[in-house]
Amino acid sequence: MIPGQSGFAPVANSRPLPLGEIRILPWEDFHANLLQAVSRGGRVAALFGMSPHGENQLFLVLADDTDNKLWLARTRLEGPSFPSLTPSCPQVHLFEREIAEQRGWAPQGHPWLKPVRFSFAFRSGPAAPEAAPTIGVTDFYRVEGDEIHEVAVGPVHAGVIEPGHFRFQCHGEEVLHLEISLGYQHRGVERALIGGPDKRSIHYMETLAGDSTAAHSTAYCQVMEALGRCKEPARSQVIRGIALELERIANHVGDLGALSGDVAFLPTASFCGRLRGDFLNMTALLCGNRFGRGLARPGGVRFDLSTELAEELLQRLDSVESDLASAVNLLWDTPSVMARFEGAGPLLKEDAAELGIVGPAARASGLLRDTRHDQPWGIYRFVHIPVSTGGPGDVFARAHVRWLEVQRSMAFVREQLRTLPGGPHRAECGSLAPESVCVSLVEGWRGEVCHVAVTDSEGHFLAYKVVDPSFHNWTGLALALRNQQISDFPLCNKSFNLSYCGHDL
Repeated sequence: MIPGQSGFAPVANSRPLPLGEIRILPWEDFHANLLQAVSRGGRVAALFGMSPHGENQLFLVLADDTDNKLWLARTRLEGPSFPSLTPSCPQVHLFEREIAEQRGWAPQGHPWLKPVRFSFAFRSGPAAPEAAPTIGVTDFYRVEGDEIHEVAVGPVHAGVIEPGHFRFQCHGEEVLHLEISLGYQHRGVERALIGGPDKRSIHYMETLAGDSTAAHSTAYCQVMEALGRCKEPARSQVIRGIALELERIANHVGDLGALSGDVAFLPTASFCGRLRGDFLNMTALLCGNRFGRGLARPGGVRFDLSTELAEELLQRLDSVESDLASAVNLLWDTPSVMARFEGAGPLLKEDAAELGIVGPAARASGLLRDTRHDQPWGIYRFVHIPVSTGGPGDVFARAHVRWLEVQRSMAFVREQLRTLPGGPHRAECGSLAPESVCVSLVEGWRGEVCHVAVTDSEGHFLAYKVVDPSFHNWTGLALALRNQQISDFPLCNKSFNLSYCGHDL
């Protein structure tokens, strides 16, 4: 995709690279080659600021899904500002706003330069002030007119849900614009990781987004293994894969039930609520925790999978499969449900590609985008799970893609439980390589999880960047609501089901 003379450094997923091999490009070359790569189908997986040796740099991670490669580049900033890339590459719009927010480096010419989580007056970089950030203070976009009204929802919601603020500009029931204000879950995790790793690091990873514990902890462990020159045993690769797919199944089943509840279809809502618990209990059998905490550790997994336990998991899968199929198929066979699902909250394929949408939301819009296929790691280098795609990008497509993935993930788990390789389940990791970088991509149930670690001369984290799939996808939800009925917002929101805390790192 990217010509060799571009100056971008190629690397495979979860493979280390000396930092010195990533050239510091002049801004013009950095900009031109980014645009060329994106025009050929490249994706911006991460863009962030760091300051090695006191020098301000932008660090870019591009995903080349066609050739299963990652391309890394960096550029030096001569001052506190840089020309915005957003007008010609919309994928970076949130990354640039985040850089301005965290570092104080202003992207000049950004068309929508405003806070992502908190005021620009707060900086979370090395020179951050002691004062806590002010969340939710921003100039909201307004549509003017005699018949226009504004609806504000949150940040405190009626249910047991994380805080987030939604501001609708409406003409009657029609949503003209939705603005989403987050940051209420900001914990300063990325800042806390600097200088690590230490004994707290893995626990940060397991709680970045609690419903994506397996995805984030696996991504972190792969970073540690790559930089620590550790070869993860085949048995632990399979056990991690099983945990990842059980996490995907449990959350997809829960979402299908919640979508049913949003249209008051109680049979599927009730069944899926119960069945989600059954899949969470399968994860608890692996490690003693329903969300997978304590399982993945650098070098492998803490808990082995015995033959007896594998048999019990297979029996549990068999016992729930028929109930799950009956409950979900009720959705597709009920006209009143389909009338609400079909055509609601569409996200066009072209818009999804331009915004860099990932996960089921991208696949529901027709994008063939799945890290297990495009940037495989661990067991996925040897076992292929078909990519499930939709077409219209509406609520129905996002729901149906989840159901396809549930079925294929259950088949994967069965196969791995029956063919679990022998050998150890954990190996020792050495100290981290100094002045090196590693990018780890994992396909979580919401989409691509990206971890980028850069080490200093002592092998400690100089920078650690986490991009949860929700960071890419919240804008997709806002776009999907345009020209839709405001009463359909809960349904559209649940069809994306994005994370607040995963976004607010």
